[in-house]
Amino acid sequence: MNAHLQRALMLLDQARYELAIDELRQVLASEPNHAVAHAVLAICFSNTKNDNEAQREAELAIHLAPDQAFAFYAQALVMANRNQFAAAQTAIETAIGLDPYNPNFFAQLAQIRFNQSDWKGTLEAAQTGLSLDAESAACTNLRAMALVKLGRKIEAQEAIGAALKRAPEDEYAHANMGWTLLEQNQPEKAMEHFRESLRLNPEMDWARAGIIEAMKSRYFLYRIMLNWFLWMQKLQQKAQWGVIIGAYIGFQLLSGFAAKHPEWSPLLQPLLILYIAFALMTWVASPLFNLVLRTSPFGRLALSKEQIRTSNWVGVCVLSGIMLVVAYFATGAAALLGCALACVLLIPPLGGIYRCQQGWPRATLSLVTIALGFMAAVVVSTLLVSHWLTHDIRRPLQGIGLLYFTPLLYGSIGAQFLTNALVSATPKRGTHTEKKVWVIGGTLLGIAAVATCAFIALIVTIGIMDPT
Repeated sequence: MNAHLQRALMLLDQARYELAIDELRQVLASEPNHAVAHAVLAICFSNTKNDNEAQREAELAIHLAPDQAFAFYAQALVMANRNQFAAAQTAIETAIGLDPYNPNFFAQLAQIRFNQSDWKGTLEAAQTGLSLDAESAACTNLRAMALVKLGRKIEAQEAIGAALKRAPEDEYAHANMGWTLLEQNQPEKAMEHFRESLRLNPEMDWARAGIIEAMKSRYFLYRIMLNWFLWMQKLQQKAQWGVIIGAYIGFQLLSGFAAKHPEWSPLLQPLLILYIAFALMTWVASPLFNLVLRTSPFGRLALSKEQIRTSNWVGVCVLSGIMLVVAYFATGAAALLGCALACVLLIPPLGGIYRCQQGWPRATLSLVTIALGFMAAVVVSTLLVSHWLTHDIRRPLQGIGLLYFTPLLYGSIGAQFLTNALVSATPKRGTHTEKKVWVIGGTLLGIAAVATCAFIALIVTIGIMDPT
């Protein structure tokens, strides 16, 4: 084997992609039609998010060696990293057809199916890989992950325990064990494995996310919410929507029944209130408890930059709401209570932004949140100004505040259904969709903002010039 190619493969295993690319360029300088070098180069480019070059190299490798399984394996990795899972699955199945005895190919197939929430397919592919190599760490971990999603927790724990005995320095196995223990309501034991995983690989986001959830689940209320979140994640997307819509329809039916049969109200009203409280907690629990973690020295270190940024904005909303409520009790001005509610209504969409994947889903929810934030600013400013004014424009300003409060309220509620859809969306990497969303959405928001300001200015001007 070419010495530069050997060094490139070693650097690839060490995740030193830029150095591996340099070695591969030297291979191709002397052997421009080296299919394996092109395939490995595709993997390196993909891991550095140079998607167009990665795809070009993968296609070139297949063109040079259409009967070589590794070229299709590289293409599967490239397409999977771009979140184009259908194309990735086609490529890896072609690789398996050419070489059906490579456990790494089945591990990649299992990973693709896991990303598509196909838990049974993940388990099947991982088990096939293990039948070829009983000590495959990738297949063992993916099998355990699938077992957890399928609710077979004891089998998952046994599988991960066996993997850790064979390879106690496997960061993925430790992270897997952490999540398995978290599902069993053992946050302290889960923390130990998440810490060990991060010690072995400080850049492992999955373990970092686990340690944050473990810290928050020390609080009884959040532990209930975490069990709900983990249960929902196991369901297919259609089933998740079925649960959400079914619960909402049930709430509406019970509300209507209670309204028509008052004698049942003492029994039904607590259930309806419990549903509303639970629904609200599913929207705000995660960002609020992230804010609580900011008070812990270790919690501050565990939170990601995105979570810290979100908790900052949530903290502003919470503090503003509390100050306005205190002012309401001090002055008795109902307008202050409306302003406080406007601030609180921004917490759910703010908490959902970084739950969406980078790309057009996050851009879409960001624009929706900006729009709701603008409406909240209009509500707060108009109601506050109208409260302190004695001029005849006081009533028109109150009218504007109340006018924008209605779409803010329903927009905040609707944003939660939108968030559920966007969190499930998987954007294709390397496209310009995100930029288009920002340009089109930003333009529309700008026009709406200018129109709103002009409308308010017109109302104020008319009120000043014509006090009658």
